Amino acid sequence: MNQRHWGAIASIGMAIVVVGMALVAPAHAAPAATAASEPAGAAAPAVPGQDLLDPPPPGANDWDCLPTAEHPNPVVLVHGLSANQANNWGYVSPQLAERGYCVFSLTYGRNPLAPPPLTQVGGLAPMEASAQELSDFVDRVLDATGAAQVDIVGHSEGSLMPNYWVKYLDGAEQVDRYVGLTPLWDGTRTSGLAFLNRTGEQLGLGPAIGTVLDPLCASCRQFLAGSDFIEEMNADGGPRVDGVTYTMILTRYDELVVPYTSGLMDGATNIVLQDGCPTDLAEHVAVAFDPVTLQHITNALDPDDARPVRCLPVGPEAPPAA
Repeated sequence: MNQRHWGAIASIGMAIVVVGMALVAPAHAAPAATAASEPAGAAAPAVPGQDLLDPPPPGANDWDCLPTAEHPNPVVLVHGLSANQANNWGYVSPQLAERGYCVFSLTYGRNPLAPPPLTQVGGLAPMEASAQELSDFVDRVLDATGAAQVDIVGHSEGSLMPNYWVKYLDGAEQVDRYVGLTPLWDGTRTSGLAFLNRTGEQLGLGPAIGTVLDPLCASCRQFLAGSDFIEEMNADGGPRVDGVTYTMILTRYDELVVPYTSGLMDGATNIVLQDGCPTDLAEHVAVAFDPVTLQHITNALDPDDARPVRCLPVGPEAPPAA
């Protein structure tokens, strides 16, 4: 294979890396800067021996928190690709803790061989491996709290990967409610990368593309429409697992999950933010910092106390870090 072919392969691989690293990479930790933003709760006590390079967001990982009758399930927050627990959940975590939930989060799927600053972010490992990491973390949460089940709130990769644990690693018995933000059950076709990936494989270039991409971000190609991971997730009647209550929250302005309707799940409560709130312009990352999204999350976690969602103007981008 000549240099020209290798250059094309490298370009495809790096394009996928760029999109993959942008896929749910909230570079912001501040709450949404809107009139509806609410005060953040205090940070939870640090876990003994906690990695100081990977602090939890405010309100999360108080290992002495005991669930109440009102909120019996601990909430586990699962970040997106190239994010970590702190920068993905700086808004949602303290809001849920302030409402009386025991909130837990982790940074999963880190690649210690990745160059800085990628060593500080997660979601880069194969999603099957990250699902096992999440399973181990949930076991720890259940042991610490004495709860029988958890509720999952995940963003992008965090809305997709946990379902591998639920569907294939016996996680269904441990999950009650599953809330996904900007999900992608059918994968994404961002910038035609799914087509490029499929075409490359048809030309016998798949292993070469993987050589460029997979050592850095083994999960990146798994997000593409038509990938083996997406096909497996949709096998046997689709991604939904009996016994788990799913709520999917989508935005029409999602520039990374293309089309945004990839997030629709048969048998779930599917919510498109703009259906009830046309002034909500939140794009992919901003959904995790959106007070309208927060109302949908709290209603999904506590449907017996669900309240009408108040429409508020929300800008398209997450606010800059404080």
